[in-house]
Amino acid sequence: MSMHDRAAQFAPFAALVGYDDAVAEIARLTESRPELDEQEQRELNARLCELADHIQDHPEVRIKYFVPDERKSGGAIVEVCGSVKKLVAADGTIVLTDGTVIPISDIVEL
Repeated sequence: MSMHDRAAQFAPFAALVGYDDAVAEIARLTESRPELDEQEQRELNARLCELADHIQDHPEVRIKYFVPDERKSGGAIVEVCGSVKKLVAADGTIVLTDGTVIPISDIVEL
């Protein structure tokens, strides 16, 4: 028997193709979308109004917002820092100077 044929006998065998990927996906944790109470919503709205008043200065902000997961329910809270380029009322978004677009409805903290 040739060395190549002998080596083939000991080659790894995957009986369940994709099983490891499926287990890893299920094990990946996601967070549920946070719900702001009335007080937190009022504070966020006040900060958004203040931001709108000073938009021409391209103020520096730190924004925490919810990003939905593409594959399963839930998502993650992401924090970004940057200068605000514009507020788009028609879309309900904030655009940062680096091109990041954040939906206002997903903002948790500003």
